[in-house]
Amino acid sequence: MILAELFPYANVVYNILMVLYVITVLTLVVVVLSENRNPVKSMAWVLVLVLLPVVGLIVYLIFGRSLKGMRLISRSDLRELHHLNHFQDHPDKKCDLSDDSRQLISLVNKLTAPHLFFNNGVEVFTTGLDKFESLKRDIEAATSYIHVQYFIIENDLTGSELIQLLMEKARQGVKVRVLYDYVGSFYFKPSVLKMMRAAGIVVHPFLELTFTQFAFRVNWRNHRKIVVIDGNVGYMGGMNIADRYVTGDKKWSPWRDTHLRITGDAVAALQYSFAIDWNFTTRTLLIDETKFEERATPPSDTGNSYVMQMMTSGPTDRWNNVSFVFLKAISLAKRSVYIQSPYFLPSDALLKALQSAALAGIDVRLMIPRKPDSLMLRLATGSYIKECLQAGIKIYFYEPTVMHAKVVIIDDEFVTAGSTNFDFRSFEHNFECNALIYSKPFNQQMKEIFNQDLNRCTRLSMGKWKQRPLLEKAMESVVRLISPIL
Repeated sequence: MILAELFPYANVVYNILMVLYVITVLTLVVVVLSENRNPVKSMAWVLVLVLLPVVGLIVYLIFGRSLKGMRLISRSDLRELHHLNHFQDHPDKKCDLSDDSRQLISLVNKLTAPHLFFNNGVEVFTTGLDKFESLKRDIEAATSYIHVQYFIIENDLTGSELIQLLMEKARQGVKVRVLYDYVGSFYFKPSVLKMMRAAGIVVHPFLELTFTQFAFRVNWRNHRKIVVIDGNVGYMGGMNIADRYVTGDKKWSPWRDTHLRITGDAVAALQYSFAIDWNFTTRTLLIDETKFEERATPPSDTGNSYVMQMMTSGPTDRWNNVSFVFLKAISLAKRSVYIQSPYFLPSDALLKALQSAALAGIDVRLMIPRKPDSLMLRLATGSYIKECLQAGIKIYFYEPTVMHAKVVIIDDEFVTAGSTNFDFRSFEHNFECNALIYSKPFNQQMKEIFNQDLNRCTRLSMGKWKQRPLLEKAMESVVRLISPIL
């Protein structure tokens, strides 16, 4: 009887909820169309919202929204950071660079802020053992502050050793600040965080997820790997803090990755990036540590003086910064394009740029792992390989372990390395950081490393690629449909 009495009200409630749902879906359809995205993407999201009741709405809230134009930092704090960092463009000093490099420099200045750093030293690490030994030495020598930002900090031997060292420095009075990505370091133990804070380390997660925030934050991750020590030494690249880069794991020997140790003026750009992310997370501004003063001479320990820019990219930027630079650099190529990436999910524009370069006789080489750490991404990558081979792009499978480096080498002067994978997620959804280095000697050094890696690769032929199982081909085609959100 009670149910009978409530039943009419249940119908009313149901009808009200249905009306609200339809209004919500129609509103989101209008939002998608008004954003003037790629027509294919817009139509895909409209179909998802209309044809998948409830599920489509949830999927859109997690993966479909655009953050372009959203501010990570207030206007007043951003003005203060600009005031502390009078980065210069130095147009008069570009005379010894090629016209192509000048175009890229100008593009980056438009995408981010005018800055071109001279007097820089760069040391390249291709093994985690060498990188972490060097990092520990620099941390031990720190006297003022240590800023650490990683996508992944594992609770393993490598992570524990580094955390113990940071706690020791904090007890000595060195200011230690740590940012970690909440999803990337999801298994970071609360007991370890408590121990770090007790030692004096200020540590925070980037974009922490709560029940109410899950749908609005889970798709946006901070993929940067940055360390700044006393404003004099910086580290950035592709290596997270984990044993897999040093000793390997149960499945693989140590992963092959690329990381850079930077000294000189360009360290200020890494500090600037950290300061913005720190302000977004903690709402505090790092004033004393962020002030930039240009050096008159190169650092004494470099032995060289490279010209470089630092470029950050993220879903809140007006443009897809890294994607734009990759596209421009590939379009300018006259002799060679060498790419190393764990995943290869290019935008349509980047795929056509690589194809047109190869068809024009440019030596285009793509090095990816035979078996990356993600089955889904391996399948998505596989869906692009036939189109690349048909255009004459040389594809190499790195055999010994996971190829996790993110490097692009163009012609004889330009190199970019950092945290950006050659995929949709890095271009559109992740917060990334790359170094852009304009130097013939450094370009040659990175080509030599690339050629050494070729000795551990198998070049893929079209005939061999066609022999893979029919089921695998079908799965690649299906996964490619969702590759923009992987």
